[in-house]
Amino acid sequence: MAIPAPAAPRGPYLRVADLRVRFSTSDGVVRAVDGVSFEVERGRTLGIVGESGSGKSVTSLAVLGLHDPKRTAVSGRILVGGRDVVGLDEESIRRLRGRDMAMIFQDPLSALHPYYSVGRQIAEAYRIHHPGAGRAESRTRAVEMLDRVGIPQPAKRYDQYPHEFSGGMRQRAMIAMALVNDPDLLIADEPTTALDVTVQAQILDLLSDLQAEFHSAIVLITHDLGVVGQVADDVLVMYGGRAVEYGSAEQVLRRPQHPYTWGLLSSVPSLHGDAAADLVPIPGSPPSMINLPAGCAFHPRCRYADRTRDRAYHDVPELRQVRERGHLVACHLPEDLRLRIHAEEIADAGVA
Repeated sequence: MAIPAPAAPRGPYLRVADLRVRFSTSDGVVRAVDGVSFEVERGRTLGIVGESGSGKSVTSLAVLGLHDPKRTAVSGRILVGGRDVVGLDEESIRRLRGRDMAMIFQDPLSALHPYYSVGRQIAEAYRIHHPGAGRAESRTRAVEMLDRVGIPQPAKRYDQYPHEFSGGMRQRAMIAMALVNDPDLLIADEPTTALDVTVQAQILDLLSDLQAEFHSAIVLITHDLGVVGQVADDVLVMYGGRAVEYGSAEQVLRRPQHPYTWGLLSSVPSLHGDAAADLVPIPGSPPSMINLPAGCAFHPRCRYADRTRDRAYHDVPELRQVRERGHLVACHLPEDLRLRIHAEEIADAGVA
């Protein structure tokens, strides 16, 4: 009698709970990620946004188990398909990478090996998780994936090297490599940063099409709120290694409640605002991850910190649900005051 395969775990495919990542340096301990939690279901996309140094990429590397355990302390829980990957040995995590979860890196020219053809690298990624596959089968699979991501003449391109591909084609090749083993979780770290807007739109459309086909859970790491608004179902805003706002894309992008999220939104062009209006940058710089400010890490840059009865200067705000279900905000300002301030800012900006 055949033994039935175990049932797939219900609920989100990726669950991250109280994730903390620390690096030891000669200057002190870097608290790169400090108590971040989120989840992603199959077929949905989570956009993680924030300035450089906010902890976005460190979070994604922790999910994939790519931090050096000799230099990095990772704690919390990271459940991938119901399996906790925190503390797994290198061999176990390596078996999961590529098969269950994969990553599209920010710079494909650096991620692809310059001495091997693009097709061979994709084929090798397939053979690692299919030891019985021969060279002919692996080549066929690689060509199929190059074709699937929209690279013309895939059989010919198989034998070409990364420097012979354009930037957009290299990014497509990276997507092909990431998806060659049909992973359930795909992490894309700034996948469109170095591309022009036309190619960027093509890559984002490709990711959406492939997600519909493979039903993958996608985590999109980016600083570009335009990209998030185009493809994300849910949004996590990070600052100083912490989550400051979390909810659906509709909630976070259209009804934001954290002053940092307001700053991010006001610093990018809007199709609905005054085209001649100046963009409003967030004053100051992101904090040092070795010496974070006391209280709310954003308070040195926040225009409203003095309206929190000094709590912003002393107490770290917790991520709490607001009136809308599923919308979480870490801010000491009372919700009624936040809503009133944001409404006033919208009116001042002349946005309908």
